[in-house]
Amino acid sequence: MRKTIKWVLIVMGGLVLLLLSALLIIPKFVDVEQYKPEIEKRVSQATGRSFTLGGDLNLSLFPWAGLSLSDLHLGSLPGFDEKDLLTVESFEVRVRLLPLLFKEVEVKRFVLQGPRIVLERRKNGRGNWEGIGESSEKKPPEEKKESPESKPATDIPIKTLAVGEFAITDGSILWIDHIKKERQEISDFDLRLENVSLDRPIGIALSVRLDGKPLSLEGNVGPVGKEPGKGTIPLDLGVKALKQLEVSLKGEIVDPVVRPQFNLAVEVSSFSPRKLMAALGQTFPVETADAKALDHIALKADVKGDTQNVSVSKGALDLDQSKISFSVKAQDFSKPDVAFDVNLDEIDVDRYLPPASEEGPDKEKKKAESPRREQQKIDYAPLRRLVLDGTVKVGKLKAHGASIQDVYVKVLGKSGRFNLDPLTLKLYGGDVSSRVALDVRQDIPKSNMELHAKGIQVGPLLKDVMETDFLEGTAQSKMAVSLVGDDPAKIKRTLNGTGDLLFNDGAIVGIDLAGMIRNVKATFGLAEEGENRPRTDFSELRAPFTITDGVVNTPGTSLMSPLLRVLAAGNANLVEETLDFRVEPKFVATLKGQGDAADRSGLMVPVLVTGTFPSPKFRPDLKGMLKKGLEGELLKSPDLKKILPGQSTQEGESKPLEEQAKDLLKGLPFGR
Repeated sequence: MRKTIKWVLIVMGGLVLLLLSALLIIPKFVDVEQYKPEIEKRVSQATGRSFTLGGDLNLSLFPWAGLSLSDLHLGSLPGFDEKDLLTVESFEVRVRLLPLLFKEVEVKRFVLQGPRIVLERRKNGRGNWEGIGESSEKKPPEEKKESPESKPATDIPIKTLAVGEFAITDGSILWIDHIKKERQEISDFDLRLENVSLDRPIGIALSVRLDGKPLSLEGNVGPVGKEPGKGTIPLDLGVKALKQLEVSLKGEIVDPVVRPQFNLAVEVSSFSPRKLMAALGQTFPVETADAKALDHIALKADVKGDTQNVSVSKGALDLDQSKISFSVKAQDFSKPDVAFDVNLDEIDVDRYLPPASEEGPDKEKKKAESPRREQQKIDYAPLRRLVLDGTVKVGKLKAHGASIQDVYVKVLGKSGRFNLDPLTLKLYGGDVSSRVALDVRQDIPKSNMELHAKGIQVGPLLKDVMETDFLEGTAQSKMAVSLVGDDPAKIKRTLNGTGDLLFNDGAIVGIDLAGMIRNVKATFGLAEEGENRPRTDFSELRAPFTITDGVVNTPGTSLMSPLLRVLAAGNANLVEETLDFRVEPKFVATLKGQGDAADRSGLMVPVLVTGTFPSPKFRPDLKGMLKKGLEGELLKSPDLKKILPGQSTQEGESKPLEEQAKDLLKGLPFGR
């Protein structure tokens, strides 16, 4: 028995020795170069492209199985500017053979030097990469043989992995598009891996230039574990781009092959989007009113999820001077269900709006009157699938000149119906609460809004928003409006609703109703005005209104002060932005507080308010007033004698009061 075992060992040892000798001797006596033409022929047939190996081809088998080659060329198709699709300066790989029998991979060297890929698309749309692997000879289709049992491929786990040197250096990718006349290049591609194994973190160092602009990635990935693609894989990576942008990713990826999951801490260091675009040689895509807007962005967040769910927590975004904290959860991406919470300390929205047009009013008017192109129809189908549940808080907000504080919005949406309820904010000393509903279940959206406001200082609001100060006082209001459509012009035409505005302890600036009685000419620009700007103080101004198809109508706006009563009626056309009101002031008792102590007895001087929203016009309706009472009690009033100074005839006698009034009317535009 011992002799048998002894001879078996001797035979096996001899075989091993013979095998090792063969592995050492064969490469020295076999001329691999003679096989180059055959290799080139086979590769050319397989790819459908010309293939050449211009340099030496070397092979070794023991102790390392190695292959090295140089000057590799895989040609492009005829008709393309670039001759080669792929070129490689040199390639070398060395692997230990015996450990492979025990599922142990030991790579001494894997170095790819100077790979260059050229992707070219001609004007007819064909690319030089198309048709690789297609033979010029058409073969009849092979009949598919159905196997009785399909067995899934079994995994071959690797016990150990060790790579000494892994490098891809001086690589490049060139993209040429003759249709768009574009030429872009990724150059100086350099990838190096360190400590490549299954049970240690793998060091990664990648550097590349994108059209001459530097981009790099450094960090560690792993350990990847005994079964790559399964289990938890830690990573710690940093990306640097164009010397402007730095991004870090820290966390882990779980089961990237089976069911990918990730849990990452993302940090984007402070950078300037404007400088980043300049470094790319691109024009900044957004034009803002403030040229310094969008000049500083920084981001931190924890991102966790899988293929069906994503959550963002501890989000912190710096946008210029604004700081935003946020969290977001999204699930079921086919029918997105999104929950969010956003808290913004302050922001000036006006900085980020497009700059004001430099065109004159005439050009803007012509542009507005020119026929509009038909607006592209908006697809609301994605909104019908969306589910929303979130809150938004803003400490300070500036929009269209208005300063707003303590904004709170609750958003709920499902099946094409969205509600902002409640929507609350503080505005110029007052409080505003609102409810907004949007319905996009049909192709044309519908909206409804209810609003309640109280304690708002109107004067500062109008100065900031409209740059005018024609009204002062403390306002409160309630209104309910509805509209249809998504085009501004159509929205105005379909605006309907009701409301009530109330102003207390204020003034109408720019018109002096009391002064009209004392001096009609001066008040309405028919004579020189005094130094003080005219105004009409009031204790209460109430304006109930209705809106019908974009036209606001107030049948009974009233103004009250201790000695003055005013009634107004008319329309404000939101579509045309025009005004058409008639205001009837009436004095009671005396004009104390208005600069006059004389008694009054119901004398009325109506006022017509016309013009446009930005430029309202005020003028007395003397014609209407005289029509009502030219021959009545008005001519008997002692006030009219102060308005119409006595005039003498040629004989030296004064004209009758009626004739003086008619002479005054002739001097007015409507009296001619």
